[in-house]
Amino acid sequence: MSWLSRVRSGIPFLPKRQSTDTLWHKCTKCGTMVFLKEWEDNQRVCPRCDFHDRIGPKHRFQYLFDGEKYEVLPSPEVREDPLKFRDSKRYTDRLKDARAKTGERDALINARGKIGGREAVVGVQDFAFMGGSMGIAVGAAFVAGIRAAIAARIPYVIFTASGGARMQEAVLSLMQLPRTTVAITELKEAGLPYIVVLTDPTTGGVTASYAMLGDIQIAEPGALIGFAGQRVIEQTIREKLPEGFQRAEYLLQHGMIDMVVPRQQLTETLAKVIGYLTPEKKAA
Repeated sequence: MSWLSRVRSGIPFLPKRQSTDTLWHKCTKCGTMVFLKEWEDNQRVCPRCDFHDRIGPKHRFQYLFDGEKYEVLPSPEVREDPLKFRDSKRYTDRLKDARAKTGERDALINARGKIGGREAVVGVQDFAFMGGSMGIAVGAAFVAGIRAAIAARIPYVIFTASGGARMQEAVLSLMQLPRTTVAITELKEAGLPYIVVLTDPTTGGVTASYAMLGDIQIAEPGALIGFAGQRVIEQTIREKLPEGFQRAEYLLQHGMIDMVVPRQQLTETLAKVIGYLTPEKKAA
């Protein structure tokens, strides 16, 4: 046996289930290799640079609800591919791929549970599902979440993450802007809080509608929030935009949102906000 073979035989290789791919996470922003368990225990936030990774409904609900206990509300049935849209790929095939990737019916999921001991209905947009794009299904799910909150007399909290309206549904997608706005009006007329948490990214038609209509506007650190892209704006106004434009901290500084809250503090913050907006009734 050669010396190379002896050395290679003596190296304690990890079992397949414990490969380097499952032990480490590379931060998207700073490139630091972080121990996977440390990253997950930190709610998928880089402990080195504080970069908040995008997360979907499953992890959001686990981090948010008391004891990780919650009930996922059924998604409304809607007509799929009403325009028979096709580009390089059929729209129905894109939906199948997104569902296989995320395990969800569409880009917005609602759940009901307790936050700091107080009940709420929470909607979460999943950017992994076709960029969190807003179509008929997202609009229907948003309205269903609002009405579930009204029926139970509890607040509605929405976590936004979207590239905007879903192009495969054209004008039908744009019609979700007034549809969701009317639902928010119904919630407010019922005297119930509407709380928005803006996550990375929140852009396009979602920003132009329900993302900016909250009683309280909260954002995660570093979240991209805007309507048109920075390059489009610069080309339109022919000016260089300031550093950090359209990031959560910039919007806070200019009065567009109420607070920027790290993910680890969101549950406590939301519990306080819900408590302020829905005080417990005093015993008679």
